[in-house]
Amino acid sequence: MSNRGMLIVYSGPSGVGKGTLLAPYLKSHPDAALSVSVTTRAPRPGETDGVEYSFITRERFEQLIKSDGLLEYAEYSGNYYGTPRAAVEEKIAAGRDVVLEIEVQGAMKIKKSFPDASFIFILPPSYAELKRRLQGRGTEPPQVVARRLAAARRELSYAGEYEYAIVNDSLETAGAQLAAVIEASRCRTKYMKDFIKQISEVEEV
Repeated sequence: MSNRGMLIVYSGPSGVGKGTLLAPYLKSHPDAALSVSVTTRAPRPGETDGVEYSFITRERFEQLIKSDGLLEYAEYSGNYYGTPRAAVEEKIAAGRDVVLEIEVQGAMKIKKSFPDASFIFILPPSYAELKRRLQGRGTEPPQVVARRLAAARRELSYAGEYEYAIVNDSLETAGAQLAAVIEASRCRTKYMKDFIKQISEVEEV
């Protein structure tokens, strides 16, 4: 079987509860690592640099773009978000799964460069519920919430480009589905192609 880790691309609109859903999975699967993205946006209350994101200047981000130091990047709501290349590739080579919690723009780029990755999209129970969750945060002004809702409509149109879709209505149910989907991903032939090639090329003794 493959000794390499698996790349898991994990997306969904702002307010859908991606982080809340993912946290229990990562806690129960210590060999899986969450890639820490870099961003030019300001930290939200309670966020720590290097944990949720690495917060950098726009100038530094553009330097990473020029040096090919990012696996993917996208501009979202006026800010850059990107995935540092070296850390992801090192973990996968060492046999660890890496979860990329990224926007759909970046996910579509990963789809071209990492065809073996597993793509999972998190859906809200309804658009009305998504709106309620975003407004209920109380951390952003109405105009920012409006921009996020407009972006959510665009992101939801990409859900069909992913292999799996999970509705985050009940955390318990959605969490069980997330774990099942990731386990099933290991059995995909596109992920197992190196192992299939290896055993099919063994010469008879």
